[in-house]
Amino acid sequence: MAVNSDSLPGASQGEPNSYVDCGWGRLLFAHTYESPTALVDAIRREGPERRDIAFYVPDPHVLLAKAPQEIFLDPSHTYRLDLATYRPGRRKTRGYFIRRLSSEADARGVNRIYSSRGMVPVSPEFFWSNRDNRALTYLVAEDEESGEIVGTVTGVDHRRAFNDPEAGSSLWCLAVDPQARHPGIGEMLVRQLAEHYKARGAASMDLSVMHDNAQAIALYEKLGFRRVPVFTVKRKNTINERLYASPLAEYDALNPYARLIVEEARRRGIQVEILDAEGGFFRLAHGGRSVRCRESLSELTSAVAMSICDDKAATRRVVEAAGLKVPEQIRGEVDEAELSAFLEKHGKLVVKPARGEQGSGVAVGLTTMEEVRAAIDHAHTICDRVLVESCFDGEDLRLVVIDFKLVAAAVRRPPYIVGDGHSTVRDLINAVSRRRAAATGGESRIPLDGETERCLAALDLTYDSVLKQGETAVVRKAANLHTGGSIHDVTGVVHHRLVEAAIKAARAIDIPVVGIDFMVRSPSEPDYVFIEANERPGLANHEPQPTAERFIDLLFPLTGPSTAAQALGRI
Repeated sequence: MAVNSDSLPGASQGEPNSYVDCGWGRLLFAHTYESPTALVDAIRREGPERRDIAFYVPDPHVLLAKAPQEIFLDPSHTYRLDLATYRPGRRKTRGYFIRRLSSEADARGVNRIYSSRGMVPVSPEFFWSNRDNRALTYLVAEDEESGEIVGTVTGVDHRRAFNDPEAGSSLWCLAVDPQARHPGIGEMLVRQLAEHYKARGAASMDLSVMHDNAQAIALYEKLGFRRVPVFTVKRKNTINERLYASPLAEYDALNPYARLIVEEARRRGIQVEILDAEGGFFRLAHGGRSVRCRESLSELTSAVAMSICDDKAATRRVVEAAGLKVPEQIRGEVDEAELSAFLEKHGKLVVKPARGEQGSGVAVGLTTMEEVRAAIDHAHTICDRVLVESCFDGEDLRLVVIDFKLVAAAVRRPPYIVGDGHSTVRDLINAVSRRRAAATGGESRIPLDGETERCLAALDLTYDSVLKQGETAVVRKAANLHTGGSIHDVTGVVHHRLVEAAIKAARAIDIPVVGIDFMVRSPSEPDYVFIEANERPGLANHEPQPTAERFIDLLFPLTGPSTAAQALGRI
């Protein structure tokens, strides 16, 4: 059962020694425990890879004195919403709807969001077996167009959990897909849960939020939550380490791509030295072996392999010689007649600098000579050589290959906006940019540049235009994440021919870690055209796939759990 109350006397409120199993760990109602010793004993029974939370700790200083080496005071604030005075908002969901979790597919979608947010995943079977649990309420937000789960929240009914005489409830695990395009998903999940418990007759709804999560706190205060003097205690474990242990110097200055790898290394006991946080440089050392890295680029990648990836024309020649399908290509410096003939032959073109990264200077879907010439001029500001290619209609697929094995595959989609009937295109773009920046640690924004203006002009729009309610507009054709694109995992459905082609490309370049980009009709179909290879793929973009784990396996193969067990003769 998810809900438990040990039959021991002396609880201060409701049933004694009560907790709720939430799948990721137990929620211990600390004020129901008969003594600090009993609560410490309960915290010590935390399962492996779980995160128990002792909530409503009445005397944290007394509890910490019982086991200072094992538990810590969580640096979070508790906020409470008075449901008697709460009034529903007038805002309605647009492009998504909120409902109860109803299938194991929903549970897998929730876990995908948990993993992308660094939260502890839950067995889908647990979600499914507890879907009718009277103490637990699981809500999900579903995208109307794609059917994907884009948000989730869990609620606990305290009366049904431990006969709470104060008729309370609480909110946990509020999480929104970092790729979600629709605004206000988190707010609507909170409101829906509040209205659910208000209808049940609950008096209040509490939540715990990290003290420095200013964005979340602003949302809760906007909805009427007020801070209350309630404390939370957790057990010292590897999941909670960043909450109680001093971080590495300059750790916070690392970008998400470097931080993901550093965290995985530290979990394995690998020594980390940050060399240049702003640039993403660090050194990993273990057992006499030392490897310098810049995010996912390490000393294991040769200078030759890196230079091949750096020059898109060279990359194309190498993979074409290996048998991969490549788009037809000419130099941007050819005369006007040759360029015009190339456009007439293919109808739509792509212009990109021969060297460059993060989508800078890339223009897609050009149909006129004026557009092509302007794009070439802009690309020349980034690199003295410019490439012009035939345009392959389809989806942008990134395949991450580590040690010549596929680790992750994801479709990257270009940024778009959804009208609300009153905001300008500029305001909508800025709103999407704020959400993308918040979801990626500042790595993703939609530039207000010539390429965005061109895409808008093709739709007869300007920055001052106002889209109708629900009307959508793709504001850039390129799907690069750094220019506002979103990424959607397709590892489980990618066609084996695409995987084989990506691995063949990695072997042709002879590179141990690489992101191979294809244009495809569909990730589940074999047709593709090779676009480019990235020697420093952003591994953090592909959670929950184990990209950082496989990267550290490559660098330090004896630190993985299975290889360590083999070395010790345990398997």
